[in-house]
Amino acid sequence: MSDADLEDIRKGRLAQLQQQGGAPGADGQDDQRKQQEAEARASILSQILHPEAADRLGRIRIVKESRATDVENRLIMLARSGQLRAKVTEEQLKELLGAVAENNERDGTAGGKIVVSRRKGGWDDDDDDLLDL
Repeated sequence: MSDADLEDIRKGRLAQLQQQGGAPGADGQDDQRKQQEAEARASILSQILHPEAADRLGRIRIVKESRATDVENRLIMLARSGQLRAKVTEEQLKELLGAVAENNERDGTAGGKIVVSRRKGGWDDDDDDLLDL
């Protein structure tokens, strides 16, 4: 393959990526936008949470990030709608966690259930033949 052929392939691939919306330059913009959103969330949460509640939410994030995100979304929604009169304490955060967990269980999205299915019967007479090899 010549250099011209390789250049044509590169241009074709770049055009294909741009049509699909996955342009290489867009990654930097997406990362920057996500970082700005994360900073805005952190700023809002620092304004509405007591330090103890923020610590608890951080520990929850380590264990189960989806639950922490759900709680954060609910807290931000409450703050934007004006339903929070004061900073959220750790006890209030516990109540909110219980409500989120209950809501997830009711919707069937808890993801915490483990189902174990065991084989019935056990050993057959045919299985003994395999041990005599």
